[in-house]
Amino acid sequence: MPKTEIITDRELYERVILERVFKAERFLWLGTSDLKDLHVNKRGKMVPFLEILSDLVKQNVSIRLIHAKEPGKAFREDFDRYPNLIGGLERLLCPRIHLKCVVVDGVFAYTGSANLTGAGLGAKSKHRRNFETGIVTTDPQLIEPIMEQFDKLWMGSHCNKCGRKKYCADYKDILR
Repeated sequence: MPKTEIITDRELYERVILERVFKAERFLWLGTSDLKDLHVNKRGKMVPFLEILSDLVKQNVSIRLIHAKEPGKAFREDFDRYPNLIGGLERLLCPRIHLKCVVVDGVFAYTGSANLTGAGLGAKSKHRRNFETGIVTTDPQLIEPIMEQFDKLWMGSHCNKCGRKKYCADYKDILR
């Protein structure tokens, strides 16, 4: 039976990252405005979230990431440690992205306030993390519009009329 819940703070990390992202089997779509060097618990050890994505790529999970700005130095250094992400992680940079969402295999979705950062969706302590709220759902009627918006952005449906093309590094690639 489909279920939809409001979750907050640490629940976001537990319910979205640990319970769902780690278990993706076919595809994972990630949308975030801000992207930082997020770390998560993997079998008792804190590792870069990129390691989890690398593991998923090795399992032939298709991963798409839309984000608004280039990530920081620590993220880029971690990215370089997982060479399979270069061809296995599809990425789109759009300066207008402000949505935050995670879709796993088309059967689970999160949407809410948390960016893909340690303070947003990471394992930070309750005294160091942001106060975040979102919904998680297995309801196809709610997952569908989340996926539809993500897909339209991914396919560049807004690009021709966007007033920020000059800031968009991927604009020319989308139109090919």
